[in-house]
Amino acid sequence: MPATVSGVIKNSIADELGVNKGDILLSVDGSVPQDMIDYNFLCKGELITVEIQKNNGEIEEIELEKDYDEDLGIIFESAVFDKVKPCLNHCIFCFVDQQPKGLRDTLYVKDDDYRLSYLQGTYITTTNLTENDKERIAKLHLGPFYISVHTTNPELRVKMLRNPNASKIMENLQWFNDNDIPFHAQIVLCPDYNDGNELERTLKDLSTFKDNLLSVAIVPVGVTRFRHEKLTTVTKETALETIKIANKYKNVYCSDEFFLKAGINIPDYKYYGKFSQLDDGVGSLRTIMDDFDSYKLPEKLSKNLHIVFACSVAGKIAFEYISKKLNKIENLKVDVCPVISAYWGESVTVAGLITSEDLINTVKDVSADYVIIPSIMLKPYTKLFLDGKPLDYVKEKSGQNFFLTKENYSVCEVIDLIKQYV
Repeated sequence: MPATVSGVIKNSIADELGVNKGDILLSVDGSVPQDMIDYNFLCKGELITVEIQKNNGEIEEIELEKDYDEDLGIIFESAVFDKVKPCLNHCIFCFVDQQPKGLRDTLYVKDDDYRLSYLQGTYITTTNLTENDKERIAKLHLGPFYISVHTTNPELRVKMLRNPNASKIMENLQWFNDNDIPFHAQIVLCPDYNDGNELERTLKDLSTFKDNLLSVAIVPVGVTRFRHEKLTTVTKETALETIKIANKYKNVYCSDEFFLKAGINIPDYKYYGKFSQLDDGVGSLRTIMDDFDSYKLPEKLSKNLHIVFACSVAGKIAFEYISKKLNKIENLKVDVCPVISAYWGESVTVAGLITSEDLINTVKDVSADYVIIPSIMLKPYTKLFLDGKPLDYVKEKSGQNFFLTKENYSVCEVIDLIKQYV
């Protein structure tokens, strides 16, 4: 997996040098970067030499002057240039293992790479963390990391991850703590496995790491109709118990789904601290609602406008909150159409797993000027749904005019759209 260019930032150094998509960065000052960590380090300087292989195979060596911290403006296809460290676990709750055939190829890749955790915020289990990895982390003082803990009970963790190395979780976390490496923790709650008393034990153990433990996110296990393992979904009772246990500890946050399951209002912003684990669904609904409340809305539009939010089932409560206020604007009509997952099963309620067919079936009979969908439904930097169908296919089959928002935790683009009709 070479350092292949997927794009360049306009008016950047790379743009001025004529670097193009498909070119390959071979070296910086004679060193071959293995990942973006190396690349960022090697590019620190006022005078550097880069070696680039062009699309036609020609190799160019370019010496350039720049500010010390100035970025070259290259966007790479991957954050790692050698080989992604694969996941060696076979977790009982693994979502990748329960996917059917026919989805995008990238959805079947299981990584457990500390570099991606540092660079992109993906979760690692530490079961494949080597001494060389630790040496590099400590030397460069990388962090924070995002660690899938699930349980600190060594026997239970081996059972859940189905990997003997899983028993070393407290040993590995202690190493991070001893080296003053901060980390966020994640617990996928599986009823009858790591809930109740086991959750109490895990949170008590984690609390010993104090300031280096930045946050703990508790998320419910996702069980689809393709699941072969016998797993129980989180019930209202389990959700209430989990929230009660989590509230005993500092910087421990339940994802939005627990509050929806429990029938409890989404907490206000004070509950979420620094909103450290938004991408895990911890505080995303509160973020969207509070963001909406920060805008000044017009009282009237000059002509009629009808928009529909095609959202996830989990996001319904936030968009109903928003639509209720937007519908007070004269000549504006706003509806909410949550997309029920026939593909995965109704227990899957998040926007990132919505397929093209489920979206089509939800909005095909809607009459609206715009159907609003978030970019999180699509593969990053593309317009492909997870079943590989493009947005144009959905437009054709549904007959709808889609408005794709780039901001996943803000409605600013929708507000701007509405204001065009004032």
